[in-house]
Amino acid sequence: MKDKIIGFIGAGNMASSIIRGLIKSGKAPATILVKDIDKVKLEYLADETGIKPSSANDICTIADAVVLAVKPQLESWLQKPAALVRCMPNTPALIGQGASGLFANKFTSEQQKELAQYIMDSVGLTVWLKREADVDTVTALSGSGPAYFFLFMEAMQEFAQEFGLEQEVAETLICQTAVGASELARQSEDSTIELRKKVTSPGGTTERAIRKFEHGNLKGLVREALITARNRSIELSEGR
Repeated sequence: MKDKIIGFIGAGNMASSIIRGLIKSGKAPATILVKDIDKVKLEYLADETGIKPSSANDICTIADAVVLAVKPQLESWLQKPAALVRCMPNTPALIGQGASGLFANKFTSEQQKELAQYIMDSVGLTVWLKREADVDTVTALSGSGPAYFFLFMEAMQEFAQEFGLEQEVAETLICQTAVGASELARQSEDSTIELRKKVTSPGGTTERAIRKFEHGNLKGLVREALITARNRSIELSEGR
């Protein structure tokens, strides 16, 4: 895969992160072609990484894979009789901790799927989706998901500071708690339901807090929010 020529149309934050991830994984910068309307940004990226600024025409002619790192109307692309992989990454890809859902249309070969996964594996975890409609669900789940966690962390930090903790102390504890809970969920054989029950001692502080969340219908609110995000993803893919 390292000898394949990969072209990027668009060099925004996500594309730049993928490019850096590919280079970090050992891919030669000379095999990465990039086009962006912002020439200053493109020159900066080229100076930093050694990639080759190029034209859209050259990229589409030369590259083994073209990454459309822009926001086109997807419907028109999906109808074309050509290999196409839709991808929904998320912002933790900026630090190599992304979660990306991939869907390949019927014209895409196994070799092309492998190349697409190679590209996205450079910035985190990838999963393959069985249905195109699943992309919209993934958009609502992991694509927008980091913002949901940031909002929850924001609320926790406001509480901590209200009751006297210094900002730096609160941020440190909250971030490590989020990392620890995530890693425990990843490594444990227990479901998240079981993990929650294990830390929720009868009559304890956690139980009181959980009851408050349940009284406020937290799960129902989360469900409604994700449905709203999914519906918006569908609208955007249709150009609305």
